[in-house]
Amino acid sequence: QVHLAESGGGLVQAGGSRRLSCSASGRSFAAYAMAWFRQPPGKEREFVAGFSRTGGYKYYADSVKGRCTISRDNTKDTMFQQRNDLKQENTAVYYCAFDRDVITSCLRLPKSYDYWGRGTQVTVST
Repeated sequence: QVHLAESGGGLVQAGGSRRLSCSASGRSFAAYAMAWFRQPPGKEREFVAGFSRTGGYKYYADSVKGRCTISRDNTKDTMFQQRNDLKQENTAVYYCAFDRDVITSCLRLPKSYDYWGRGTQVTVST
């Protein structure tokens, strides 16, 4: 069975930074598209950033461009999300997800991913 585990969440002051991690077991990241999503309180889950399965392309939501950097270590089956200049509206549960077959037009859709972690809470205070 596949297992994804997010870590690195916590409380951070506005303007601060945080690095989130997603570690996989039971599957290798090497042949999978993978992505970060977030779900703010009372809102729908939304795309943050992700990798395509091939080519190593990175995709970022407009809302986080310039403030977010994702990286991927296939050897360790780990994905990272570096967030800078966090704002209160960034408060959310952050999830990682991956799937073997995701095309570009569907990368931002939660339903495109079969495998999900349980999420890690990031709370940004003023």
